[in-house]
Amino acid sequence: MKIFVVNAGSSSLKYQLIDMENEQVLAKGLCERIGVTGAISHKAADGRTYSAETPMPTHSEAFEAVVFALTKSDAKVIDSFDEVSAIGHRIVQGGAIFKGSCLITEDALNKIDELGALAPLHNPAHVLAIKACIKTFGTEKPQVAVFDTSFHQTMPEHVYMFALPYEYYEKYGVRKYGAHGTSHHFVSDRCAVLENKDKKDLKIITCHLGNGCSITAVKDGLCYDTSMGFTPLDGFMMGTRTGTLDPSALTFIAEKENLTPADINRICNKESGVYGISGVSNDNRDVAAAAAQGNHRAQLSIDMQRYQILKFVGSYIAAMNGVDAIVFTGGIGENDGELRKYVCENLSYLGVKIDDEKNAVRGEEIRISTDDSKVNVYIIPTNEELAIARDTLAIISK
Repeated sequence: MKIFVVNAGSSSLKYQLIDMENEQVLAKGLCERIGVTGAISHKAADGRTYSAETPMPTHSEAFEAVVFALTKSDAKVIDSFDEVSAIGHRIVQGGAIFKGSCLITEDALNKIDELGALAPLHNPAHVLAIKACIKTFGTEKPQVAVFDTSFHQTMPEHVYMFALPYEYYEKYGVRKYGAHGTSHHFVSDRCAVLENKDKKDLKIITCHLGNGCSITAVKDGLCYDTSMGFTPLDGFMMGTRTGTLDPSALTFIAEKENLTPADINRICNKESGVYGISGVSNDNRDVAAAAAQGNHRAQLSIDMQRYQILKFVGSYIAAMNGVDAIVFTGGIGENDGELRKYVCENLSYLGVKIDDEKNAVRGEEIRISTDDSKVNVYIIPTNEELAIARDTLAIISK
């Protein structure tokens, strides 16, 4: 059985075709500049590639380009899209409505659309992609929505509520929802396998660290708390995002600079974080290179981010009354050995010890803690696409 996995943005469409018999990726690719000019880059598992610039005024044309790449290009992997059993869509915001993945019906699509106010950069684009999928492939091909927020729906009320007047929760649903749930779910499940224990018997902290970052406390196999909040802006500083800060700082700056809410939103989401502090880049590799050359602001951004990550890890150890395993994933989590070492050395009071040689590994699944460490520490590359495909298969198999 083959599952087509879609991760759509407003002007982009990432995809993978996965054979669920062996969970192997047959092909993957990216459509870019949708609505502007349009281009596709596609790669088959055996290394064959196909790329083209082609008009993509909407997502419908993007899907048509994908079908050509999969079935007719020099890098084709199937003869017909009829070989694809179902389509799985990554949806960022499921609110409190969607507790888990679901088959996409007209009602579900309307509700995903209604949640656009909670994820204005993501959900509207997902809806466009789903509608384009229906237009391209018809209504007979089952489509499944897999929500980034679903894994976090097990948070207790006292954890997900904000200390605002309760009426704003009742009227507008203002509360913590979290993000990256598909990734946190995948790596925590994989951690339980590596621990050779039932996940219900473990306390795990998963650190998804990339341009966007979040940390989740997984207790008894369920999300207990997570760093992102009402939107993916909350938590600790990221590539261009502020993370948690005193709201009065924003009202103060808005008054001084005569800024609108839209201005503040832009500054907090696109001009802050590692980029805003370093003035160099939102890419940690560029910032690390600048810091190595003596750039104070670059080093400051590194120090700030690492400290904030450590604080969240420490707070979740307290919240769960202990920890059995810590997982690092995402582009930074899988590749930044210095960050992992900083976090682990500052948890030495818990008996956390890491093997420097193992910690030098980049992007591979490995336990980096020593045999006598009281807490196991892992690098586990995330695979959100496979997680989406698994959920899609489970839903259509019911």
